Amino acid sequence: MNHHVLPPLGLALITGLVIPWMLLRARWAQQVPRLGLAVWIMCGSVFALATAILPAQLLLPAETSHRLIDAVLTLSPPSPRRLADGTAREFLAAATALAVLALPGTGFVRELVRARRARSRHAELLRLVGRYDAELGVTVLDDARPAVYCLPGRSRRVVISSGAADVLTEQELAAALAHERAHIAGRHHLLLAAAGAYSTVFRRLPLARIGGQAVPLLLEMAADDRALRGCSRDALATALYALAAGHAPRRAFAAGGPSAAVRMRRILTPHRVGHAVLRGLLAVTAAMSVIVPTVVACCWTS
Repeated sequence: MNHHVLPPLGLALITGLVIPWMLLRARWAQQVPRLGLAVWIMCGSVFALATAILPAQLLLPAETSHRLIDAVLTLSPPSPRRLADGTAREFLAAATALAVLALPGTGFVRELVRARRARSRHAELLRLVGRYDAELGVTVLDDARPAVYCLPGRSRRVVISSGAADVLTEQELAAALAHERAHIAGRHHLLLAAAGAYSTVFRRLPLARIGGQAVPLLLEMAADDRALRGCSRDALATALYALAAGHAPRRAFAAGGPSAAVRMRRILTPHRVGHAVLRGLLAVTAAMSVIVPTVVACCWTS
């Protein structure tokens, strides 16, 4: 057996199965959502790379397969001379790795294109039925139902309904607008597209299934934390309560929505960020330490 298959296999199992289940039960991920999102990004990136390397290692002979792991770990591409001396088997392995890596990449691009088209259509509709409020810097829709949402990307804008303007106080409206502008500034639609791509390509994988539900919630919580830099907790929580039943178009970020109750409880419950960060780092380190000895042993053995 080619023992150099073990490092990518171990990394795929850790990032595709173990860490997602760990994040599902981890309170620290919601207490420090940006750290939670960073762990999800790390898992997605490592899993994609590991699953691309795995079939390539199966195709390569044991006596030369260590070169692939060495190149990945040292981030050193092969020299032109090494490429010229490559065998048909090595080129087949490289092509297989690129084909596997292209699956999530293609899914990501597809999600971006679909979301951009949907937002562009809605932006065209807003130009017809909405009116721009220069004082607030938002588009206002005549609708009695309270709603605040944003369209990120090239069509970026914040939209509020007339019902939201009537129900929310000045401080509450400012908090809701800060939340939406945090989504736009943080380019959260890119992470949402990545989570959607994984949910499509790796449908039954815990990384995709759990991440598809966890990432959108963590993005909302990260936007809440950004908004709290300039507003009070009471103002943001009250705004979420008023907007909880509001509706927003698909592919848009809404200040309210079904996650409002969980986020309100989090906003009004004080917690120590330092302790949560430490617990998160220790948990991820413990999970990754399972594979480190295998990686070291395999990479040092020709």
